[in-house]
Amino acid sequence: MTLRPIRRALLSVSDKTGLAEFAQGLARHGVELISTGGTARSLREAGLKVRDVAEVTGFPEMMDGRVKTLHPKIHGGFLALRDKPDHAAAMRDHGIEGIDLLVCNLYPFEATVAKGASYDETIENIDIGGPAMTRSAAKNHDWLTVVVDTEDYAAVLAEMDAHNGATTYELRRKLAQIAYARTAAYDAAVSNWLAGELFKAGEMAPPRRRSLAGQLKQSLRYGENPHQSAAFYVTGEPRFGVASARQLQGKELSYNNINDTDAAYELVSEFDPAQSAACAIIKHANPCGVAVATTLHDAYAKALACDPVSAFGGILAFNRTLDAPTAEEISKLFTEVIIAPDADAEARRILSAKKNLRLLIAGGLPDPRDGGASFRSVAGGFLVQTRDQAQITRQDLRIVTKRQPSEQEIADMLFAFTVAKHVKSNTIVYVKNGQTAGIGAGQMSRVDAARIAFLKAKDAAKAAGWSEPMTTGSAAASDAFFPFPDGLLAVAEAGATAVIQPGGSINDSKVIAAADEAGLAMAFTGIRHFRH
Repeated sequence: MTLRPIRRALLSVSDKTGLAEFAQGLARHGVELISTGGTARSLREAGLKVRDVAEVTGFPEMMDGRVKTLHPKIHGGFLALRDKPDHAAAMRDHGIEGIDLLVCNLYPFEATVAKGASYDETIENIDIGGPAMTRSAAKNHDWLTVVVDTEDYAAVLAEMDAHNGATTYELRRKLAQIAYARTAAYDAAVSNWLAGELFKAGEMAPPRRRSLAGQLKQSLRYGENPHQSAAFYVTGEPRFGVASARQLQGKELSYNNINDTDAAYELVSEFDPAQSAACAIIKHANPCGVAVATTLHDAYAKALACDPVSAFGGILAFNRTLDAPTAEEISKLFTEVIIAPDADAEARRILSAKKNLRLLIAGGLPDPRDGGASFRSVAGGFLVQTRDQAQITRQDLRIVTKRQPSEQEIADMLFAFTVAKHVKSNTIVYVKNGQTAGIGAGQMSRVDAARIAFLKAKDAAKAAGWSEPMTTGSAAASDAFFPFPDGLLAVAEAGATAVIQPGGSINDSKVIAAADEAGLAMAFTGIRHFRH
């Protein structure tokens, strides 16, 4: 255990949480404090004696503070190997004093981007001196302690208290890893923001290099299965959802809970809360029921009716503030997670009786039209694509059959195609009167997807005591084109009277002819919604 005493510390932080208390702890051990700008002012206001960086370097801060710590007397103090004779000689010859501790958190670049700042303001929030100092100090962690996160203040003081003002190599190495992860994440944020700005400016070529970075939000008990380890990291993307949500109650979220909740909330956000209340019920990242209605209570009841068996132990997402009548109804069924923009006091009280139920308040709805990227790992690399922002309106529909769809059929077609966007391919979705009637997800054959969705609808009708399945008189959506008429005929056999699909098959004419022969109305969108 190599102990290194802390005698001189440089503190330069934008986040001043806990700074005064930490610095007071350092001063208690007789540590000399060096600081810059606003950090120095904060320390002096706390009654601490501080030496300005300008005094150490012999140069004033200049260029609006852009240049202050980029100096040999600072970086030499970080990088010198104190037991190496030529390093020690260089320090003596050039008046460089060793620095034993760096406390540095960076300009709030990610927060500046998140608040929608201008290009120029964002540029000014790219920290240069901070990352440079952090990397220098972390490289020489055999001699230096480097702290970039406020939550590590206590650990440093605890070691200093235990070891007469010194820290152990084990802690210094751990903190060095944290420091490099922070600068890597920071550079990734800057790089990805610039890539986005270039994209907005019409530069469509993918960046030569792409970085991923995240901050640990939660260590998970396991991954998709108990033998897999897992953790939840957040990227700082300004998007409402499971990453932004506040958990009000219930057990810790699992890997599958987080994945499914994200799928549920992204789906329900497709429906404007000003137009209608919406509910989505998700199981294994696929919807098993989706509906819109005047109230959340009715939307939930309609969504549940689609597949009440699969809904058991599912994830519920709502596009409006959760209210008491809906919470009362939900409490009758075992549910893993509920996510909504908010929940009123009575709804919270009702659901608090369900101790294991996780209730998440997201604070808002994500905009399905927003940009952004999605990532997927493959062996030796990762795939990146822009988020599927496509939304189909009535004006986008091209009616290709002899029979024109009714107004209700058009509404149901659009609803079905929106849901299909969020179902694993191949998929067929039946919708009737603003609620899913049957969903066939993730099949190798589109015909099988149509038949499975019909089977689900028949099971739901039997459970509810209905005389016929809801697919009778429904609209059906296919996430991709029908390559042959057989898939369309399977949809017709289920009782659908209208079909929406992308079109684009070499057999479109045969599929259209089959639709005409069956008396169906069919619309092409020109947009495909594969989801793998």
